[in-house]
Amino acid sequence: MTPERPEPAITDPVVPGPVVPVVPTATYRLQLQPEFPFRSAEAAVPYLASLGVSHLHLSPVLEAVPGSTHGYDVVDHTRVRAELGGEEGLRSLARTAREHGLGLVVDIVPNHMAMAPRHNHALWEVLREGPGSPYAHWFDIDWDAQDGRILLPVLGDRLGAEIGHLKVDGDILRYYDHVFPLRDGTAKLPLPQLLDAQWYRPAWWRMARTDLNYRRFFSISELIGVRVEDPEVFAATHAKILELLDDGVIEGLRVDHPDGLADPDTYLRRLHEATGGRWTVVEKILADGEPLPPAWPVAGTTGYDALRHVDGLFTDEAGASGLLGRYRRFAVPQADRGGHWESTVRRAAYKVVTHELAAEVERLTRVVSALCAASPDPALRDHAPWALGAALRELLVRLEVYRPYPSTDASLVVTERAAEEARAAFRVPEEAHAVDVVRDLVLGRGGDGPEAAEFRARFAQTSSALRAKSVEDTAFYRYVPLLSANEVGGAPGSPAVSPEDFHAYCARVQRDWPATGTVLSTHDTKRSADVRAAVSVLTQCPERWSDVLAEVALDGAGMPDPQVAWAAWQTVFGLGPADGGGGGHEREDGGEGGGEGGGAAYEERVRDALLKHIREAGTHTSWTERDPAYEDAVAAFVTEGPCGAPGRRVAALRASLAPHVRANVLGAALVHLTMPGVPDVYQGTEDEYRALVDPDNRGAFAPRDLSAEKVALTAAALRLRARRPGVFGDAATYAPLPAGGPGAAHCTAFVRSGEVITAVTRLSLRLAEAGGWRDTRLALPEGRWADVLSPGSPEREFTGHARVADLFGRSPVVLLERVSADAPAGSGETG
Repeated sequence: MTPERPEPAITDPVVPGPVVPVVPTATYRLQLQPEFPFRSAEAAVPYLASLGVSHLHLSPVLEAVPGSTHGYDVVDHTRVRAELGGEEGLRSLARTAREHGLGLVVDIVPNHMAMAPRHNHALWEVLREGPGSPYAHWFDIDWDAQDGRILLPVLGDRLGAEIGHLKVDGDILRYYDHVFPLRDGTAKLPLPQLLDAQWYRPAWWRMARTDLNYRRFFSISELIGVRVEDPEVFAATHAKILELLDDGVIEGLRVDHPDGLADPDTYLRRLHEATGGRWTVVEKILADGEPLPPAWPVAGTTGYDALRHVDGLFTDEAGASGLLGRYRRFAVPQADRGGHWESTVRRAAYKVVTHELAAEVERLTRVVSALCAASPDPALRDHAPWALGAALRELLVRLEVYRPYPSTDASLVVTERAAEEARAAFRVPEEAHAVDVVRDLVLGRGGDGPEAAEFRARFAQTSSALRAKSVEDTAFYRYVPLLSANEVGGAPGSPAVSPEDFHAYCARVQRDWPATGTVLSTHDTKRSADVRAAVSVLTQCPERWSDVLAEVALDGAGMPDPQVAWAAWQTVFGLGPADGGGGGHEREDGGEGGGEGGGAAYEERVRDALLKHIREAGTHTSWTERDPAYEDAVAAFVTEGPCGAPGRRVAALRASLAPHVRANVLGAALVHLTMPGVPDVYQGTEDEYRALVDPDNRGAFAPRDLSAEKVALTAAALRLRARRPGVFGDAATYAPLPAGGPGAAHCTAFVRSGEVITAVTRLSLRLAEAGGWRDTRLALPEGRWADVLSPGSPEREFTGHARVADLFGRSPVVLLERVSADAPAGSGETG
């Protein structure tokens, strides 16, 4: 059995249509899957065009594992995915989009492919022919380990227990649904000898943690690393995408996980040259204060840095601190198991580096040990592999960003402070010299040969996987005082962003990366923007939240542990009322929500999210070491507590705070749509969209009612961007617009290019408690300003020193466009 080879390419170019901007004014993310293929996206084009976006942003379109609901498990780079409609379907979508003035931006996955040999022809050939295969250089395989055989961690138990389920069928080996090729001339051997004769070794899945000898995506053994640093591999894996660009089918790219690549700098330069400089953004997670490498020839990031700043703007700093104190009293977590952010991250990093990524660290240790042993420099000799491995682990766990880059100063990442702390972990001071050796090699001070370059690349790749697994996939589920802060790119230890810091961030974006992407919700966010906006309201009333939790804790729902209970109650508060809506799309005015009557679907969503939560946290149960009794206790608690009668108390609190949830939801949306950068709207989020972690946030898309409040706001802002691109583009300007008066701190406003003003209400509950706006005013620039959200209403025109209470008379947000350069004579203020 050999996987099918590519079909002939379809090369008809897209028919001419309306001119589409070279740089998008705004994009709309569609999550393609077999239940929502190209033809479904094509049917939605008129609606999406009416919203005002310039481009559709498509999830990966190349051939993936059959049935995949996300497409990141690519198996063939030469074919457009048949389950989505194939290349003909994609080209048809592009033509329809162009007829409506829209272009296509596509997600590409250079870092990995699916470990699915029956569908992955290149991998099939490597398993059949070994290192002599013409495809062997495609994959990041350590042929020096495992006796030169690829470990395949697919068996449900040890080989001795599973060998009876391994069957020879002609020239293939079957294990349930798994199919592998047999090396030529081995089919007639007795099974034990046949297995020993292959270029691969079927093994118990638990062996992956320590014995895996191929690079993977994070700790997902089903995704094997691809060596796109090899020019031939780059050409083969990008030819179809480049053809689609050349034919005008697609017009921009989103690059998935560049941190996993051996050399992101070179890859992005090569991609830039191959695409002719098309608009490209990268899924780069930046730590707080970390800049994007300035040498990268890209438009910017996919926008998680913007997400953190927008969320932080609507988070009360003092209240977040108060919430943390109440969380500590309620849950009594150990400092390094959820009580203190930095300590929790450090402990999680140690756990990941010694467990989930043990094989990767072992490979890195072998590389550095061989490098030292072969070095002509005596200073690198006489370091035991165990000491070098310990030094690696101690330095890796202290990295506060994803990875160092060749184009930036690595000493700012692998700092002397980190080295000093790493040395202190050694009991024998002389052996701590291994830390200096490893650090010097990482910083490029230990030679420039290919072995040293390989070590630096592998160190960087391992550090990025460690950061993702220890922070996003572990610490975010252990440290839970404020769930809205636990988002990719977030800073849970300092969740609030002051208006001054927000304005400074926007000014930097406009200056340095004006065409970068910005997001609030994605297919990877752990909670949609509207869920996070609701949870962040709790920072304005930590004492009320604490009082409600004290009440529900007495209502009889057995808590498996208080940390999980705290997270569960915040989850249902953020998710809000249930009205039977599906796909994460709920409305504020429906159902009893969060309590009895929410429905089985609602309860299932909450339960699934909490089960994922506790497995990722890994303190009582995990994906690989399950504790069924504990998981059953959590499931029962969800039913009896948050989704049972006690949930009514949380639902009542949510209802009482509804105006402030609305202010956060609308405020975050408008800021996102008008701040510097290119906004990406995730499918469905133009309306109220309350979704939890995947797969809850990956349902099929359906058009919304354009008259709904958030949809109308989104469409108005997007249409304004499309109508006046110069106001928001590369040459645009950004300036804060300060308010004056008793409520000034609660009005955040900015001006784009002197022509558009965004003003939003910040911390509206605190504002109400302080007495409201009163005589707070916003000094508008010269001219007459019309409310874009209420077009054609003369009473919604403003000049001079506008009363903020008038600006926000209908909504907690306002979007103004200058309609006249000169104000009417005598018009100094709005009345």
